[in-house]
Amino acid sequence: MNSYLLFKSLHLIAVISWMAGLLYLPRIFVYHVENKKKKEATDIFEAMEKRLYFYIMCPAMIFTWIFGLILIYLNGIEIFSQLWMQIKIVLVILLSAYNDYLGKCLSSLKNNTNSRSSKFFRIINEIPTVALIFIVFLVIFKPM
Repeated sequence: MNSYLLFKSLHLIAVISWMAGLLYLPRIFVYHVENKKKKEATDIFEAMEKRLYFYIMCPAMIFTWIFGLILIYLNGIEIFSQLWMQIKIVLVILLSAYNDYLGKCLSSLKNNTNSRSSKFFRIINEIPTVALIFIVFLVIFKPM
């Protein structure tokens, strides 16, 4: 079996899982904020948020990084000299920071210290989509 293709497949599976969480968690936050006066509903949203973040998103992000770094190693470290890879790494770092920010939002919702509106969460929900579009085009076309 070709180890490069194996790790590439595992990387893509991890990325898809991570992206699904990055796209879904802010949507749950929207519903959470809009139903903050309904204790039964917020309890359900808190459980959903916790499971999604800690059991899917964080492990998927870690595996994305692990398999991505293995792919870089298999391609040769000189791939970092290519501008498309440098931009991709910056975007993935920003997505990782966004993932961490969502974790902070999760905590503030759980602790009833959230000051963000449902509109705010609707807007930031677009961040991973934009990043994903840029990353896919960078990886496929490898410009520069």
